Amino acid sequence: MSQKIKKNDPYAALRFREFNTFLLMRFAMVFAWSMQFIVIEWEVYSLTKDPLSLGFIGLAEVIPAVSMALFAGHIVDQKEKRNMLFKCIFGFSIVSLGLFLLTWPVVVADWSQNIILYSIYTLVFIGGIVRSFLGPTIFSLLSLVVPKKVYPNAATWSSTTWQIGAVLGPAIAGFSINWIGVHWSMCAIFGCSIIALLALSQISTKPILNPKIGEPVMDSLKEGLKFVFTNKVILGVLSLDMFAVLFGGAVALLPIYAQDILKVGPEGFGVLRAAPAVGAFITMILSAYVPLYKNAGMKLLIAIFVFGLCIIAFGVSTIFWVSVAALFLSGVADGISVVIRQTILQLKTPDHMRGRVSSVNSMFVGSSNELGAFESGLTAKLMGTVTSVVFGGTMTLLTVVLTGLKTPIPQLDLQKDLDDNENE
Repeated sequence: MSQKIKKNDPYAALRFREFNTFLLMRFAMVFAWSMQFIVIEWEVYSLTKDPLSLGFIGLAEVIPAVSMALFAGHIVDQKEKRNMLFKCIFGFSIVSLGLFLLTWPVVVADWSQNIILYSIYTLVFIGGIVRSFLGPTIFSLLSLVVPKKVYPNAATWSSTTWQIGAVLGPAIAGFSINWIGVHWSMCAIFGCSIIALLALSQISTKPILNPKIGEPVMDSLKEGLKFVFTNKVILGVLSLDMFAVLFGGAVALLPIYAQDILKVGPEGFGVLRAAPAVGAFITMILSAYVPLYKNAGMKLLIAIFVFGLCIIAFGVSTIFWVSVAALFLSGVADGISVVIRQTILQLKTPDHMRGRVSSVNSMFVGSSNELGAFESGLTAKLMGTVTSVVFGGTMTLLTVVLTGLKTPIPQLDLQKDLDDNENE
């Protein structure tokens, strides 16, 4: 990491070999995880034709992800990050292999629908445990493969890679279900996890930067929570994103839109699922050249407000390409939100607390994806699908307005933090 770094170099982080290997590993994992979630959604709805069953997928993952999050953050801060990540990816591989075997035609023919359904939920639950450790470990490892002065650039490329995986995973899942079926789609997902393990093996072990190794668990957890809840910027940003994701979780209902409302089949489902990720991906690529640091707080609020409007537009649309356009624009807005939020967390989190802060982040934001899926499934059951989506988008708009009025986020500017890093 001793090479000279040019100021405002959009490729600064990519000039470090281990960071490129990190991106390959991250892509393989995001691709596999997002593809697996789509395949599971399709299989479960095909078995049950019940929107609430889609919500239970999210609930099965969010329960362990939230309940284990703080403990996972403590463990991550105490352990070496590369080996910890290896264990996480290996755990995901076991879950994927289990789903591959569970969808074997012989098993499907011999087992009852309820047994298959409950087995899927069980594996998703185990995946939630794995995810509670995976997020904090990746967040912590990122800061160890590049120097601090390129953290913002690294965060942008890492988020972009995440979006590439999120684009291709759902899109290929839709086509894969149609071409080779659910069973062999799960085999491909298992193969991706093996690629991630091989990529990770090319990254060296890293030093443990926590000065309080062996600290009692409760003291460690209290310190992490105190840091987040006394930092108004981090708390405000996490809260804003949590409620936006929670109420704007329309993507959980896409199997219903694809099969029953728009009637576009698995290929159309893949396009719908990929549309927001395509928009976010384009935004993130552009953000490497046009940084979002200046007036970051106001840009964050505007982006999430636009996201809410797009969700409402998608909810009322009955035309396939209008729906795709609304989801695409929601992804553009979400991409801006992700880049700004990840940059804030990287710049304002001390090295020795990254695991715990990322765990709180996963509780606020990451797990709200699955909790939002449950909320969407439940409200769709109670209100109807279209009303549920419109309700979620409206609540997102209200959340943005209240956040703008009650928090210091509108005044947030990251330029000073970047200047301080340049001088270190």
